[in-house]
Amino acid sequence: MELLWTIAELFFALILVLASLFLSAMFLEAYRRRNNNKHIDAPAFFEDPKSLKQVPCPYLVDPAEKYISLIIPAFNEEHRLPAALDETINYLQNRAAKDKSFTYEVIIVDDGSADATKKVAFDFVRKYSVDNVRVILLGRNHGKGEAIRKGMLHARGEILLMLDADGATKVNDLEKLENKIRAVASAEDTKDGTSGFRIADIPVAAFGSRAHLVQRKWYRNFLMKGFHIVVLLAAGPGIRDTQCGFKMFTRAAARKLFTNIRLKRWCFDVELVFLCKQFGIPMQEISVNWSEIPGSKVNLLSIPNMLWELALMSVGYRTGMWKISY
Repeated sequence: MELLWTIAELFFALILVLASLFLSAMFLEAYRRRNNNKHIDAPAFFEDPKSLKQVPCPYLVDPAEKYISLIIPAFNEEHRLPAALDETINYLQNRAAKDKSFTYEVIIVDDGSADATKKVAFDFVRKYSVDNVRVILLGRNHGKGEAIRKGMLHARGEILLMLDADGATKVNDLEKLENKIRAVASAEDTKDGTSGFRIADIPVAAFGSRAHLVQRKWYRNFLMKGFHIVVLLAAGPGIRDTQCGFKMFTRAAARKLFTNIRLKRWCFDVELVFLCKQFGIPMQEISVNWSEIPGSKVNLLSIPNMLWELALMSVGYRTGMWKISY
């Protein structure tokens, strides 16, 4: 009996040591990132593959030059990216042909791919010009959140849409988000008693959602619902499906959010929700059409990383180590 108590005490002591090490590591990492909302210090640049000249790189604080920017993060997407880009650019060209005021750009952010993603991306730049399609190379893999952040910071649109490279969400669904943003922005502008607003100047966010879908694989729905419970604890209520990769922001909203975001990988979406609440940015959740495309990079091994980032975010903000620049 005494031996059993000794083993139990050793086991309990081991748990305490491991928990202490985990908490220490989490606090140290949160402290390390206290001023790290830049992540990558190297300046982005765009290259014209025809002339091989560098194109001046805009920044999010500059005035908008396009109506809409589409930011596509890509990591080893040489097979799925071409079809998604063809569909996206065809839609944008058709809409621009009907409405001359509709100007656009597509920014592909290669997140350190080891395959031919870079070649695929630059083939589209050659075909459609560097004014309409641009590529940012991160050099090594940093994570989806960092790739989107980098693209957002150097976009020229009045409104900015992030979408996945697999084409799981139909690009014309952006009109649902766009219409909702315009309605909310108009209502917000009316409160100030002014008219003739510029949509770029009013902070609004629209989140595409798959929460209404029932035909998804059972484990995806299970993981989404379980993850939602954890998100409620970390960021509070507001958005049912934080992880849908189809989100739109006005330029004013993007400027506040993407100059503050710190998480680099899957849970940056949750940080966006948290920051929207801190800034008082209206959030709209809109159901979108979504289809499951083979080759998803989210799996069970992603869960520990997600939980780590959520814990890191909670510690960083709730202890005041992560300051928000207003």
